[in-house]
Amino acid sequence: MGYSVKVENLSVVFGTDEQKKEALKLIEEGHSQAEIKDMIGATVANKEISFEINENELFVIVGLSGSGKSTFIRTLNLLNIPTAGKIIVDGKDITTFNKEELRAYRRNDVSMIFQHFGLFSHRSVIANVEYPLEIQGIEKKKRHEKAMEAIERVGLAGWEDYLPKELSGGMRQRVGLARALTNDPKLMLMDEPYSALDPLIRRDMQNELLALEDDIERTIVFITHDMNEAFRMGDRIALMKDGEVVQIGTPDVFFDSPANDYVRDFIADVDKSRILKVRKCHEKGFPWTDHRVDRP
Repeated sequence: MGYSVKVENLSVVFGTDEQKKEALKLIEEGHSQAEIKDMIGATVANKEISFEINENELFVIVGLSGSGKSTFIRTLNLLNIPTAGKIIVDGKDITTFNKEELRAYRRNDVSMIFQHFGLFSHRSVIANVEYPLEIQGIEKKKRHEKAMEAIERVGLAGWEDYLPKELSGGMRQRVGLARALTNDPKLMLMDEPYSALDPLIRRDMQNELLALEDDIERTIVFITHDMNEAFRMGDRIALMKDGEVVQIGTPDVFFDSPANDYVRDFIADVDKSRILKVRKCHEKGFPWTDHRVDRP
């Protein structure tokens, strides 16, 4: 089973210790992100965020550049340290972890995929995929077997001995996905992983992830700036603006009950009929990759 995630009153402020302290007071007084920046020079990237992500949910966070979505996802493995609040993963507040506990959490429980792949250019596909197991000290034969399983799962069998420079962008992203799967993480974090890909490859990778979600129990947090992608991918979606969550819900909730004018404007260009038709097909059990109504 994937892990549940509960975030309680999470704020992330960038600045000096004194600025962070003062910013938290100003947040409590109700000042906006822009006001706090003007008043004391601190950047409030996330402001009093509270919500829960369910076990095995594909939870999408969407927003424009600067909305705080990437800052937020990086707090889920403490690449960014919260200034205030709690992050409870599988019942444990990870903000209280010591160095050993945090190392074990990052090695065994969570994986992260970035937009620009993060592959080692001098290592082959299989050597890249093996890397998380290598740093865990897994013996060579076992990590080779697990890496090959992950490579086959993402459709790269036969490419394991190639270097990243010999692969297309979509194939390199598949290597990143395979690497993230090798330690069988209960929580997978994906920070705009497909935004650098061309539209057709991007759609294929979306299908790949959705098919994977159907086959394997894990919780996925997916970041995007594209509302069509968010609605296509997410079991639920959180829309962020100025470091805050504006609305959370299923695509139906956004379409039927937008929280305010900002939400209405943000979803105005989403093709409602196509999104809902696609999701209805999936709910009836049709494979994502075979029955997508928006395939070319």
